[in-house]
Amino acid sequence: MIKVGVAGAAGYTAGELIRILVNHPAVELQYLQSESHGGEPVGRVHRDLAYSGLVFSGLDFDDMDVLFLCMGHGMSARFLAENRIPSFVRVIDLSNDFRLRISAGDFVYGLPELNRERIARARNVANPGCFATAIELGLLPLAKSGLLPERITVFGVTGSTGAGQRPTEETHYSNRAQNLSVYKVFTHQHLREVREALQAAGGTADIAFVPMRGCHTRGIIVNSVFQCDVPLGKLNALYREYYESHPFVTVSGEPVAMKPVVNTNHCFIHLVKENDNVLVTSVIDNLVKGASGQAVQNMNLMFGLDEAEGLHLKANYF
Repeated sequence: MIKVGVAGAAGYTAGELIRILVNHPAVELQYLQSESHGGEPVGRVHRDLAYSGLVFSGLDFDDMDVLFLCMGHGMSARFLAENRIPSFVRVIDLSNDFRLRISAGDFVYGLPELNRERIARARNVANPGCFATAIELGLLPLAKSGLLPERITVFGVTGSTGAGQRPTEETHYSNRAQNLSVYKVFTHQHLREVREALQAAGGTADIAFVPMRGCHTRGIIVNSVFQCDVPLGKLNALYREYYESHPFVTVSGEPVAMKPVVNTNHCFIHLVKENDNVLVTSVIDNLVKGASGQAVQNMNLMFGLDEAEGLHLKANYF
């Protein structure tokens, strides 16, 4: 059994991670650390886990195989600097502290559809951002084949859980409900990792990204628009060939929507072409494939398990 510790276990991504791992056949949840809820039942914070009997505790690094860091951005690097982590403990970080080359150190960028082999050999993995995951999965086949266009316009809508657990004026229910708004236009922090991932795949592009806050709780839909003279049939074949060996990405012949992927680790992709205008739509759950599910997918690879172990999750479609 893989002994697991979670630091920062009271947040949204940690709650999702615990829900997955508590049913993972190869995992033993050893330590769930929370500075603000130490000693309390996990079910007091994550109400749907009341049945689990789990309790927030401290961390014993000598008694775990893998440590998930589910803390705020900037806190993971500080945590690792302040604590001695034994060399036999694998680390999977869900913040943005180690995603970029300039700060990565010995962390491998954890997008399995790009770095599967490197992840399998890694000691430390930096889990990708949610918007970054959806954008990259929609564009990676083009980058790998040398067909990535010079300029791409991307529109993305994310659920309120993507903003984290702490409420702000923009994420308050009375503002978010029945509302749509743009934010961080052209400057979103995930753009840098998207550019680096596409470069690693062999392509570069000028991406104009317009992120939007949706009025739903979870799920991301990304629409990438560009010009390309390759016939649609060849593009679909290219995408299907690229993702043929990746269990969580499906290239659909029909239009896709968020609801079928919510509560799953899947990404659905659909392509449309009119003249030379191409639209690639990709949809994921921001808390699962965009965070905790992908983190477990990475853990499976790091420990030599089937990539999909413990991740056969079902969407709540109705």
